[in-house]
Amino acid sequence: MADVAARAGVSRALVSIVFRNQQGASEETRRRVLQVADEIGYRPDSAARLLARGRSRTLGVMFAVQQTFHTNLIEGIYPEAERLGYDVLLSAAAPGRSEAKAVEALLSHRCEALIVLGSEAEAADLDALGRRAVTVSVSRRVRGARVDFVQSAEGKGVRQAMEHLVELGHRRIVHLDGGSGPGSAERRRAYRAAMRRHGLEEWARVIGGDHTEQSGIDAGRLLLAEREAGLVLPTAVLAGNDRSAMGLLMSLGRAGVEVPRDVSVVGYDDSHLSHLMPIGLTTVRQDAALMAEHAVRFAVERLEDPALEPREAVLEPKLVVRGTSGPPAVG
Repeated sequence: MADVAARAGVSRALVSIVFRNQQGASEETRRRVLQVADEIGYRPDSAARLLARGRSRTLGVMFAVQQTFHTNLIEGIYPEAERLGYDVLLSAAAPGRSEAKAVEALLSHRCEALIVLGSEAEAADLDALGRRAVTVSVSRRVRGARVDFVQSAEGKGVRQAMEHLVELGHRRIVHLDGGSGPGSAERRRAYRAAMRRHGLEEWARVIGGDHTEQSGIDAGRLLLAEREAGLVLPTAVLAGNDRSAMGLLMSLGRAGVEVPRDVSVVGYDDSHLSHLMPIGLTTVRQDAALMAEHAVRFAVERLEDPALEPREAVLEPKLVVRGTSGPPAVG
């Protein structure tokens, strides 16, 4: 600002008035100051001004770099944060970089609140984080933690998928599990409950996995090896998420198994991956934009009123039927 003032021939206080868009500078002076600032490449440091007032007005978002659904959530977080007057800072958990490191990076940059996407932290660690800073957990709920929660109704989404498959005539329906991933336990319970409700317990089977393409590839190889050994393929697989569903489709396709004629496949999330195939993936849609809006609002509202108790938003999922599900082959 001192450089701008000297070059424009005005006081530093007048430069400050111009940049804060306050009254006290003529239009000619305002134009000259802004022109000089542009010529020398000066930009007001809004972050420094906010920190000087004790606020950063920045929301930190921790996400898993390999989870495609998290990009859908981030796309929704930015516009809602901007609408409420907040910036967004991202920090990724990745192979070789733990979730704890990603979170600490956000706190070190003075983020006022944290939005953690699909956290796999221990329950006690998530609760401790919520007591250090305003925290919203998306897609992961921990009972009793001092954290706001936003998630979809996992059980309802699985029930919709299972009703769809049963109505098509499927009986040998396998669930490809998401392991310890967010929402996996609820999806697993809902699958087993649906098989019992439809009298299909004898065909109920959960294949261990996680929320990666490799998990789906491995599950496909297992089923194909069993077929070689004389066992019958399931007629349908409910995958733990879209990524594992994609891996399963790749594995089955390479072996000449036709989807959905031989095996129907249903995913979960409706991430952008579900649209990138020759035949679209039937999947359960989580409303990423609405989840993101709730997460940002929860964070901002607790910043404005720290006395608010933690809240929870449970949003409705919706089955999206595309090309990977159909009636089982006769015989």
